[in-house]
Order: sequence, then C-alpha cells, then structure tokens
Amino acid sequence: MTPSQRLAELGLTLPTVVKPLAAYVPAVRTGNLVYTAGQLPMEAGQLTDTGKVGAEVSPEQAKVAARLCALNALAAIDALVGIDNVVKVVKVVGFVASAPGFGGQPGVINGASEFLGEVFGEAGAHARSAVGVSELPLDAPVEVELIVEVQ
Repeated sequence: MTPSQRLAELGLTLPTVVKPLAAYVPAVRTGNLVYTAGQLPMEAGQLTDTGKVGAEVSPEQAKVAARLCALNALAAIDALVGIDNVVKVVKVVGFVASAPGFGGQPGVINGASEFLGEVFGEAGAHARSAVGVSELPLDAPVEVELIVEVQ
C-alpha cells in the first residue's frame, strides 16, 4: 500500500502547504534526502492550540498537535517530490514549548512518530530528538521537522 493510499485509509488528506512565516521554503531536496522546515500545528491557516505544554496545553492536546505538524510536513514533502516517492523516514526533530518542570517532551513527539509509523509502516521507523524549549513561533506548543529519503 502506498503512503497516499494509507492516508486515504486513515481518512486523511494532505492539507495545503502552510505558507512560510519568514524567509525560507517549506522543504528542500538535496540528493535523495528531503528536509522540511519546522511545521506548526496549523489547520486552515490557524494554529489549533497556543501556549506552553504542561500549563495552557495538556500533553494529550500537544500529542495531537504533533501529529498535525507531521501531517503538514508530509504536505510539504508531497508538494516538492510526491509523498509516494518517500522510501524512508530518516529523522524527526520535535520542539515542545514547555512550562517549567514539564519533562514529557518524548510523549508529546510520539504523536508525530506514531503517525509516521501508521503512514509508512516499517519505513516510518526513524531516529528522533524531542527538545523542550521556552518559546516557539506564534506561541505554538509544538513544532516538528522531518528528514526523509526519497527515490
């Protein structure tokens, strides 16, 4: 089953690529790798949540937001090379805007990691970093970037 067929089976469609907030492009290909810019939990041009995880945003809400970030990253990849050309998810980097004392960043970023496994199966297994930060653009609770291998 192709990634696009798997997305359809999950009842999902790739959204329109989110317009960059500054001087960058959503995704870049070099050789057989595609790097995405950091993706926020945007839906229809709006953030789904704002604030710090562990304060204004629950870890469960943030996990859902991380999944949306990964979906937006897949949209950027699809616009550049086509989602069905992805051979392997290589790396996920997730940033979590964290309230003081919040240490659950890995669980939040699992929202992105588990989603990629649903879409790509074994090819979705990846290396990862889950980093707590004090602030993210637009007061987003989470940001995710991907590196994927393409054919």
